[in-house]
Amino acid sequence: MDHLLYIAMTGAKQTMIAQATNSNNLANANTTGFKADLEQFRSMPVFGDGYPSRVYAMTERPGFDSTPGNLHATGRDLDLSIKGDGWFAVQGANGGEAYTRSGELRLTSDGMMMTGSGHPVLGNGGTPIIVPPAEKMEVGVDGTISFIPAGAVVRELVVLDRIKMVNPNPRDLTKGEDGMLRRKDGQIAEADANVTVVSRFLETSNVNAVSSMVKMIELSRQYELQVKMMKTAEENDSSVTSIMKLG
Repeated sequence: MDHLLYIAMTGAKQTMIAQATNSNNLANANTTGFKADLEQFRSMPVFGDGYPSRVYAMTERPGFDSTPGNLHATGRDLDLSIKGDGWFAVQGANGGEAYTRSGELRLTSDGMMMTGSGHPVLGNGGTPIIVPPAEKMEVGVDGTISFIPAGAVVRELVVLDRIKMVNPNPRDLTKGEDGMLRRKDGQIAEADANVTVVSRFLETSNVNAVSSMVKMIELSRQYELQVKMMKTAEENDSSVTSIMKLG
């Protein structure tokens, strides 16, 4: 009886974890450049004294969906999207380098270029990009930032820096709780000159809201089934106890 109860209990717990992952994906269906988290179930043997005669259910996050989202025209000069494969390099909250597809950029009052989520954008040198006061600024297809200094006599574009863009294999990346991607080995990815951007476009989330809603219903029903199995185990245990009393 305890086999049934244990499997149902662990299954219900892991279903709740999977539901949390799916709910997070659904909540970010409109987040620029968001990549959906993946989840899967599998059975694991319980090791201990003697043979592993019991198993338990486990859910795990094998990775993320790196499929590009759709491009949405905004008409805003600092809205960028990567064409094809690649990632923008930004500075994470811990000061280390991280990667994202979110190109909704803005400038702070002191000229620092930031993403919409508040992460400093890195240049090819690996340092945050700071734009001096400018009358005009452009970002080329290769990520090169050019500007006309404020009050300049000669109105010619001056090259400031180039946005660092990388293209590591998605299988070598891991997604943190902050939504940022980093290399699994902890190393810094090299800039890739072949990565290009499209100005005045943003990449949408690759979450399919309809599929996530269907998944939510499936997980809810799966959780209900696990709870029913626990109830059945309890009823069976009560029945066995009653029969033993009669004996």
